Amino acid sequence: MEMDFDHTYADYLSDKEVKAITELEQKIGKRLLAYYTPPAASNLDEATLAEIQQLEKKLCVRLVAYETH
Repeated sequence: MEMDFDHTYADYLSDKEVKAITELEQKIGKRLLAYYTPPAASNLDEATLAEIQQLEKKLCVRLVAYETH
């Protein structure tokens, strides 16, 4: 299965480095996310978490909240 690498959060990678990640993805059959600095997960209050969960159900997706820099 061909996977498209998204440069959104790893725009500092060269084409050669992206190719290495893509090749490993193909070899292991898993999608990899590349971060220069791993994002910190947010601590959410119950109301905010409920809003996120409601949108997850509506869109049939999983959302992850990270702290902004």
